[in-house]
Amino acid sequence: MTANPEAGRWLVTGAAGMLGQDVLAALKDAGIEAAGLRRADLDITDPAAVRAAVEGAAVVVNCAAWTDVDGAETAEEAATAVNGTGVRVLAAACADAGARLLHVSTDYVLPGNAAQPYPEDAETGPVNAYGRSKLVGEQAVAELLPQDGYIVRTAWLYGEHGANFVATMLKLAAQRDTLDVVDDQHGQPTWSYALARHLVDLGLAALAGKAPGGVYHGTASGRTTWMGLAREAYRLSGLDPERIRPTTSEAFVRPAVRPAFSVLAHDGWSAAGLEPLADWRAQLAEAITRPAFADLLGLPSTR
Repeated sequence: MTANPEAGRWLVTGAAGMLGQDVLAALKDAGIEAAGLRRADLDITDPAAVRAAVEGAAVVVNCAAWTDVDGAETAEEAATAVNGTGVRVLAAACADAGARLLHVSTDYVLPGNAAQPYPEDAETGPVNAYGRSKLVGEQAVAELLPQDGYIVRTAWLYGEHGANFVATMLKLAAQRDTLDVVDDQHGQPTWSYALARHLVDLGLAALAGKAPGGVYHGTASGRTTWMGLAREAYRLSGLDPERIRPTTSEAFVRPAVRPAFSVLAHDGWSAAGLEPLADWRAQLAEAITRPAFADLLGLPSTR
């Protein structure tokens, strides 16, 4: 890939995570110079360290987050320190440095009780501690970077570089004849590398002055349930989808309440001159051929 010096230098926080690794890969594919910092490299709640890291960056992609949804129920203060206070520190450093901030947020800031896709300006209302902690971060970006802050909400994320629902379903295929999977939660399964490519495109549009700051919904088009996702993953893998049986959320009680409806609208992308992410089925069909998924089933991979 030819280098793209006009894009400047980018910084990716949370670079060891599933999305962080894919963002670095997407930046490399786009020929953009980037530095990736893991949690061990950068404490985003440390103002001095963050200012030093952000200096000279044109775009900062924040993938650093507390992601233990259930754990946040008993450690909300710790979750908010990362997802709220840490994001405020990053936003302040970006404001001082003149850098654009692409902050990855979540559908969990919304109440999850709608019947139609949530628009970008929908009223927030988290139903659990994790969602509340992430909303604090969103508010910090909106306050400190009204023009140069980009809040990208995603949901139902899966990818090659970490534990996720799709990988778990494929692993369990070799261990169980049937699986009971929740069929009363609705959302948009999103491949992390597809989101990473869109984050790069959004950052480039921001640098070109084509993308207004604000909220963007970085989820796949279409919608399904967890059962629908599992069945499609099995179908694409040559397994019998009927091995996946429907059940309800009541059968899998967890410490944190999950939103029943996590379907997001994507109108914001047009303001940036960009198309929304592809349909979830198309994303899954491409993702399933990547090594981390293909290797689980002995399938040929594309990379």
